[in-house]
Amino acid sequence: MSTTERPRILVVGGGYVGLYAARRILKKMRYGEATVTVVDPRSYMTYQPFLPEAAAGSISPRHVVVPLRRVLPKAEVLTGRVSTIDQDRRAATVVPLVGEPYEIPFDYLVVALGAVSRTFPIPGLAETGIGMKGVEEAIGLRNHVLEQLDKADSTTNEDIRRRALTFVFVGGGFAGAETIGEIEDMARDAAKYYPNVKREDMRFVLVDAADKILPEVGPKLGEWGLEHLQKRGVEVYLKTSMDSCVSGHVVLKNGLEVDSNTVVWTAGVKPNPALARFGLPLGPRGHVDTTSTLQVKGVGHVWAAGDNAQIPDLAAGEGKWCPPNAQHALRQAKTLGDNVISGMRGFPQSDYKHANKGAVAGLGLHKGVAMIVMGKMTIKLKGRLAWYMHRGYHGMAVPTWNRKIRVFADWTLGMFLKREVVSLGAMEKPREEFAEAAGPVMAAATAEGRRAEKAQQAGEAQRAEKARAS
Repeated sequence: MSTTERPRILVVGGGYVGLYAARRILKKMRYGEATVTVVDPRSYMTYQPFLPEAAAGSISPRHVVVPLRRVLPKAEVLTGRVSTIDQDRRAATVVPLVGEPYEIPFDYLVVALGAVSRTFPIPGLAETGIGMKGVEEAIGLRNHVLEQLDKADSTTNEDIRRRALTFVFVGGGFAGAETIGEIEDMARDAAKYYPNVKREDMRFVLVDAADKILPEVGPKLGEWGLEHLQKRGVEVYLKTSMDSCVSGHVVLKNGLEVDSNTVVWTAGVKPNPALARFGLPLGPRGHVDTTSTLQVKGVGHVWAAGDNAQIPDLAAGEGKWCPPNAQHALRQAKTLGDNVISGMRGFPQSDYKHANKGAVAGLGLHKGVAMIVMGKMTIKLKGRLAWYMHRGYHGMAVPTWNRKIRVFADWTLGMFLKREVVSLGAMEKPREEFAEAAGPVMAAATAEGRRAEKAQQAGEAQRAEKARAS
């Protein structure tokens, strides 16, 4: 970490808001005006709307992440976590990946920690559940599902086979519906290469406590999405929840019980709990309480946006809050960056106001729903055309032209080449095979060393005995 006498703008979090806000600040800032420091446990930003497609193999996982140091060459990027912040002293404690924690002073603060998976104290969830918040989880889910097909194709035990081919998804919002749609698509394609596995042998279960799925696209499109998934053989249970999943034995509130090796949890998100240690005013749900200028209430040198902030939605009316989605995060980040520069220079702040432009969702290859708002007119699409809208919107929204080109290249190749169905399950424990090979050699060497040590000790004892006898 470099030291500087210039004012420091500390950006906590390198996600969508953190990345775009830092880029905006660097773009608007005069040379040498301030130092921008970005702190995040990962050295990259993840474009989360592409995680379902990365899990299904439609996009390379490397192409849904953006390296922070490459995109922010003029910023100071620290890989670690901000554990606490002392607002009176304007100092943040950083816990790096290795080494001792240290403090860095700041003059202006941007809070962009985002959200984490919202979980409940359900027995077995922590040990069994698979989340979908990071690219690591998307890769892990893909490998895991294909590995279950490997198991089912290779075993003669019907119980093991049934358990391997049962997939349970909890949560029917964007993340849950898109993920089950993409994974079902992938599993259907993969089954062609397994002589003992057919799509009819698989069981896909979607569970949600609400009375509908895909609420973001409205009731009619949500109903179409529900019927579409059901036609593809997905069992959907609404107005119910999961009571437990100990050792993969899933028990639902409606009495249904199934055994499964795959429990995917996408039941919403909540603000990062680390916010409680930042000395900031929080709303009833744990969000940072901000004004319409994205400044934290009562703290003039701190701004917040994205999933970890409670921001008034001026376009929707009084008492409304901006929903946590990429559409708002991108625009909030730009307004936030401009306001940080204005605040640093003593100029007035601008209000954030953005009218909803709609929502798009992909439910697998050539399948999707889209709601597009154009002024007072709302256009609703479903099927292939909606899927094209989904890909077009997110293809242009993913940060940097480098990633846009790579994503569109993946999609173009996918039009001519078959989907890859290779399971790389060994990635979960990459050293396991080497450890198995090195273990016996090490054990043999240790045993030989002990024998040599005992022989040496016996020889020394004999020499000592001869010396006493003489």
